[in-house]
Amino acid sequence: MSLKKVLTAIIFTLLYQTHLYSKSNSFNNFNPKNLSNYFSGIVAFENKKNSDALNFYNSSKILINQHDPYLKRYVTSLVLENKVSQAINVIRLNKENENTKFFDAYLLLIIDSLKRGNFDDAYDQISRVTDLFSEEKLKSAILNILKEYIYVFKEKNYFENRTSYGNLSKISDAFQKCYLDDRNTENYFLKVINESDSDYSRYVFFYVSYLIERGRFSNTRNILSEYDYINSKLLISQSKNWVENRKYEKFTNIFSCKNHNHLISEFLFLVSNLYSSQDNFEKSNFYLYLSNFLNPKFIFNLSLVAENYYFNEDFIKAKEILKGFDKEDKIYYWFRIKKEAQIIAEEDNKKRSVAFITSEFNKIKKHNHKMIFDIANFYKSSKDYENAIKYYSKVIEDLDDNNIIKADVLYRRGGSYERIGEYEKSDKDLLMSLNIEPNDAYVLNYLAYSWLERDYKIDEALDMLKIAYELESNDPYIIDSIGWAYYLIEDYSKAEKFLQRAVELMPEDPIVNDHYGDILWKLDQKIQARYFWKNVLKMKKAEKEMKDKINHKLIIGINKS
Repeated sequence: MSLKKVLTAIIFTLLYQTHLYSKSNSFNNFNPKNLSNYFSGIVAFENKKNSDALNFYNSSKILINQHDPYLKRYVTSLVLENKVSQAINVIRLNKENENTKFFDAYLLLIIDSLKRGNFDDAYDQISRVTDLFSEEKLKSAILNILKEYIYVFKEKNYFENRTSYGNLSKISDAFQKCYLDDRNTENYFLKVINESDSDYSRYVFFYVSYLIERGRFSNTRNILSEYDYINSKLLISQSKNWVENRKYEKFTNIFSCKNHNHLISEFLFLVSNLYSSQDNFEKSNFYLYLSNFLNPKFIFNLSLVAENYYFNEDFIKAKEILKGFDKEDKIYYWFRIKKEAQIIAEEDNKKRSVAFITSEFNKIKKHNHKMIFDIANFYKSSKDYENAIKYYSKVIEDLDDNNIIKADVLYRRGGSYERIGEYEKSDKDLLMSLNIEPNDAYVLNYLAYSWLERDYKIDEALDMLKIAYELESNDPYIIDSIGWAYYLIEDYSKAEKFLQRAVELMPEDPIVNDHYGDILWKLDQKIQARYFWKNVLKMKKAEKEMKDKINHKLIIGINKS
């Protein structure tokens, strides 16, 4: 069979399976070289290698008017390479063709009109296409909210007969009020920030920016003093750092609610965040680059692009994005250092990763709690527990006794003490953590399991695990712990029920499989017990000491081990 026929068959199958087959999908007249490049582009994109995909698409552009799905794939790859202007030009040049009638094409043309400040054109375009996507919830919401914004920009007035999209609409309300200089703007921002359903602390930045534009600097210091560095989002931590150093111009340099492009940029960032939370990193990056196109000064939003590339294991692109964060913006620079250290751990090893972050940490003159906390976590994850304890202690010294953050740091330090066998100090830290946060299921679990391992206070440990299980009944580690507690008090039937569920939730965890094997042995299910023990021997996470014990059990069982 010829190359042309092979490629035609393969691509026909691929397109048919992805519901992209249409009347213009005939390949009979395609040049085999163009077809090969197009197919290679599809494969590269599916393998998350968009740069390679774009190169292949560029080599087969003759297909742009011959094959409907080509244009959509090509435009997507252009945007994902941050070539938004080029993607818009491609759509504009082909907008009379049928193959430009897809959501992203319409969106790009609307954004182009907004970028140029042509509100009439943007409103006309969005009015023509809104009904086309009324059955697709997210797309419909995006178009309707954009339509509201464009109306506000165009008419300098509020949009009537609005559809409510919950918190999305609340956020839009705050920004539209700000754009129109409404006297109730502050209250609308506070409604968003104080929303109890989720964490909307990001919008503190925009509220602070609004106050700074009005010269209310002391208010900003009071607001940001309520946020700590350890638990705050990047943008809020950076805002806190800027305000502490009186760098108020940083806010106005990157955002103004009087700039319509800035408002739409933030809305697109919000959409990107929604896709990222669903692990749809390509779509998330697509909207992030559209956001960046409208407000390139807000480079800090690109931290999400870097995260997305990291999760997709595209470390080269992640590092390219990270280079944009420099020492002038201390919090984002530290984010860069941490992410680069994580990449080193993935590409090389943890030892070099810790050496890198330690070196960079030592170059910073003044550390905040977040930096110290992060370096402690790096040491802990690399099993350098002594250094982890050293840095956790520095954070603990500066925190009030009833601070919830202190409870978390005590938990981490207590875990580090436990790992090096200093059980008295470990117990003290963990109990102090529980004194601050009595219903922390994970601290209860850690302390109880530590006692089980030492054959210490078994009944109290079981009571703590029952509380932890009530709080987090779907957590596999807690399920494993309570199952093991029942094993130790020789209630093997109850133990088996919990451990079976733990294995179902964590089939690749060596400790859970080992525990389940022990319980099955006690229940006289020796063949099944050996099956789970043998499973552990195949697992990369299983340490040598565990494997040695299992090999011993495989020979003589538990009673004689």
